[in-house]
Amino acid sequence: MTLIATIEHLGHKGEGIVTIDGQRVFVPFALPGEQVAITVEGNRGALKELQTSAPNRIEPFCPHFGTCGGCQLQHMDGPSYVAFKTGLVEAPLRQVGIDAGVQRFVTAHGAGRRRATLHARRDSAGYMQLRSHDLLDLDACPILVPALKRAPDIARALGAAIGECDISFTATNTGIDAGIRKAPKGLRAEKLVPLANELGLARLALDNEMVLLRQQPTVTMGRSEAELPIGSFLQATKEAERVLADYVLSAIGKPKSIADLFCGIGPFALRLAEIAPVYAADSDRAGIAALDKAVRHTKGLKAVTAKARDLFRDPLTRFELNFDTIVLDPPRAGAQAQVKEIAASKARHVVMVACDPKSFARDAAVLVQAGFILSDLVAVDQFAWSVHIELAATFRR
Repeated sequence: MTLIATIEHLGHKGEGIVTIDGQRVFVPFALPGEQVAITVEGNRGALKELQTSAPNRIEPFCPHFGTCGGCQLQHMDGPSYVAFKTGLVEAPLRQVGIDAGVQRFVTAHGAGRRRATLHARRDSAGYMQLRSHDLLDLDACPILVPALKRAPDIARALGAAIGECDISFTATNTGIDAGIRKAPKGLRAEKLVPLANELGLARLALDNEMVLLRQQPTVTMGRSEAELPIGSFLQATKEAERVLADYVLSAIGKPKSIADLFCGIGPFALRLAEIAPVYAADSDRAGIAALDKAVRHTKGLKAVTAKARDLFRDPLTRFELNFDTIVLDPPRAGAQAQVKEIAASKARHVVMVACDPKSFARDAAVLVQAGFILSDLVAVDQFAWSVHIELAATFRR
C-alpha cells in the first residue's frame, strides 16, 4: 500500500523521517518538508514518488544515485549538506554535556577516493544496491580517483575467474594494489598470477597473503615515501590526509617530545619528526615496520621510536606518558582505555583526530572531566556524499 506523508526531519543516516501511527519511518533520499508517496515495511519506507520538492533539493550528479548503496546525500545542496554533517559532529558532544561548535568545515574530497571495495561475481562487479543483497553492476564510479577508473573492470575480470568475492583497491605511487577477500574456499592462489599480470596490478593479495608483487605499493607522506603493507590503514583521500596532518602540525605548537598513538604507517609521525622526536605506537606490526623503514630512508628527521603495541589492551600508562604533546588517531572504536590513562597522567596537551563522532564524544568527555578544555574543533569531509565525517580537536589542561 502506498501512503502520502510529509518528511519531518533527517536522521543521522541522512534518511528522511516521518511518523506514521506513532512509529518513526525512515525514508532514504527524502528531505524535510517534502510530500512523498512511500511504501512502508516495518520502520523502513521506500520513496515511490516525490510530490513536492524541498527548495534545497538538487539534481544528483551520478546516474546510479538512488540505486547504489554507496552515496546517500547527493540530493542535498551545499549549505544543507554542510549543516547536516556539522550536526553529526556536534550532536554527540551535546549528548555528553560538551557545548562545542565546529569552528571550520573542510572539504577534503580532493581528486576522489584512493580506496574502494567492490563486490564481484561471475558476471558482474560493483557496489551493493541500497538496502539489498542485489549487486549494482558498475560501469564507473565518479567519486574515485582517476587512477581507479579501471577498478570495476578489474573486479569483473577477477570475479569471472574465481566467482563471488570482495576486492579492495588502493591507488598507490606504483599502481593499483588489490586484495581479495571472501573468495570461494579451495581457491589456488597461483591460478591468479597470470591474470594479475595481465591486469597490470602492482600487487595482488588473497586473504592478506601475497599472490603477486610486480611493484611494491608506496605512498608519499610529507618528505617520506612509505611502503603500504597488505591490509594497513590509509586515509580514503590524499587530500584528507594532508588536511589532517596540517591540522596536527599547527595544533602541536613547539613541543620537545611527541607521542603519536594509533600511528599506522606514519602519516603524522613522518611529518612530526621534522619538528621533534616522536614515539609512535600502533597494533599493526607490518605498519610499524613500514614506518620504521620510511624513517631510515628519509633524511633530516628527528628520532622516531616506532613500537608495535595494542593500545586497546595495553595502553601507555599514566607513568609512561611523559611527552609534551600527545597525538591520537584511533579507529572507529575510539581510544577509551588510552584516554583514561591520559586523563590520569600529567599530560597537558592532546591533539585528537577521529573518524567516529560518537566514540570521539565519549573520549572527549573523559578528558574534559579531567580538566582539559576542548578547542579548535574541525570537521573534515573526505567521504563525500556519505554519512561519514572525520574530525579533529585540541585539548589543553
